[in-house]
Amino acid sequence: MGGFNSFVKLFMPKDRVFYSLFEDVASNLVEMATVLNELVATTDLAVRKDKVHLIERLEHKNDDYTHRIFVELGQNFITPFDREDIHYLAATLDDVADYIHGSAKRMDLYKVHYINDSIRKLAELILLGVMELHKAIPELRNMQNMRVITDACVKINSLENHADDIYDRAIADLFDTEQNAAELIKMREIYQALEIATDKCEDCANVIETIIIKYS
Repeated sequence: MGGFNSFVKLFMPKDRVFYSLFEDVASNLVEMATVLNELVATTDLAVRKDKVHLIERLEHKNDDYTHRIFVELGQNFITPFDREDIHYLAATLDDVADYIHGSAKRMDLYKVHYINDSIRKLAELILLGVMELHKAIPELRNMQNMRVITDACVKINSLENHADDIYDRAIADLFDTEQNAAELIKMREIYQALEIATDKCEDCANVIETIIIKYS
């Protein structure tokens, strides 16, 4: 199926290719965030390791999509919206993937055996955020259903605010209860990577809002 899609894209008007690639990225992010939630839901260390490896493969796939967007940007004079907006949206979407991967990688490298509620909740908010991006991005093709886009962006902003609250409470609890300095640093880095992923979702929403303001 992937080969057929690539074949179809060869005959797609060049400015349409960007929409397809952004939609591929959005779908990939949903898959990455889903696997992250599966990772934090299991106590089986072998399963967790498999999930980390899967997220890593999906992150490489995301890098490929991002590279293709940048190549198309360099080769095409006609683009569906401003070149800088295409570049920034691709970069911020790639950042979401990087921080999902970074979160999973840290949990693996730091040998975190106990996954607490704060980690699980932040992972859930990441998934909810990328699902909203997955709703909004296909609507950029024609911008006829602006309500879907704006509702998704508002929801992402709300999710990011919720993530900030969870992060702040988690860090406060960490400093209150963790006596081991090394463990404190490890957990803080994991919380930060998860929370930054939600920040990057909000950055994506802000770019999308900029695009629809310019072209609506």
